[in-house]
Amino acid sequence: MFFHKQELQFKATPEKPDAVYARKLQEVLGGQYGEITVAMQYGFQAWNSHIPGKYRDLLYGIGAEEMGHVEMLAIMIAQLLEKAPLGITEDAVQNDPTVAAVVGGMDVQQAIVAGAGARPVDSNGNPWQGSYITASGNLLADFTANANAEMQGRLQVARLYHMTDDHGVRDMLSFLLARDTMHQNQWLAAAKELQAEGAESLPVPSNFPIKKEERTVSYQYLNFSDGNTASEGSWASGPTPDGLGEFSYHDGPTTSAPMPPPTRVDARYYGTTDLPNAVEKMAGSVQDKLHKE
Repeated sequence: MFFHKQELQFKATPEKPDAVYARKLQEVLGGQYGEITVAMQYGFQAWNSHIPGKYRDLLYGIGAEEMGHVEMLAIMIAQLLEKAPLGITEDAVQNDPTVAAVVGGMDVQQAIVAGAGARPVDSNGNPWQGSYITASGNLLADFTANANAEMQGRLQVARLYHMTDDHGVRDMLSFLLARDTMHQNQWLAAAKELQAEGAESLPVPSNFPIKKEERTVSYQYLNFSDGNTASEGSWASGPTPDGLGEFSYHDGPTTSAPMPPPTRVDARYYGTTDLPNAVEKMAGSVQDKLHKE
């Protein structure tokens, strides 16, 4: 159940309209790592959670906060478009307003489709997709994915911060940057706590019978590049993070197997085959069998 309170978590008011920047801001609203994604990701992880308690509550709480961030961005984008010239942006005056809009860098669908408002799309107008979200049912895998989502999102917000001089926009972005800082730390802390409590551990899934792995290659770093400095990393020697083995370094693969013969498919797929007239021969054999019957 959701209730809406008509106030924002933080101020979201630009100093002036800017249709070009409104399009840029769409990325952290409806892009792969935008606020719609994390709101839905945390929501589905909570709904798919199999155990009650602090981790489920954490997902519900942060998912609800992220919906508030969706709202902040959508309202900011609408204000950036509120008094923007229809079809023409600064430094892009053309005889044809539509051409001016495209050349100037604004999203014409924000005007044509959304009536000077935000849309659930990225900065190129690609629709938001449910395939962006990760909700596997394994909390360690999901929390690790969540930390990545917050890192990617904060990276994009930081870049957007330097793409505007508008203090009102920057104030809102500074708040989102701070919340991304918290959320990165929070998911990493939750993942660490999961492992400390023994609820989940590496490798994910930890309850798959490890003896069913081909254990000889489980901790081998196989270098498939002509670069050789990767051998200096902690992933090439020493104990593994899961505590179950030791890393080893190898130039190239340590296993090989003969290539199986080419596959043979039904001639009715009409692929290139070494059996000319295969379809005709097959059809003829079927007819012969029918005649005999």
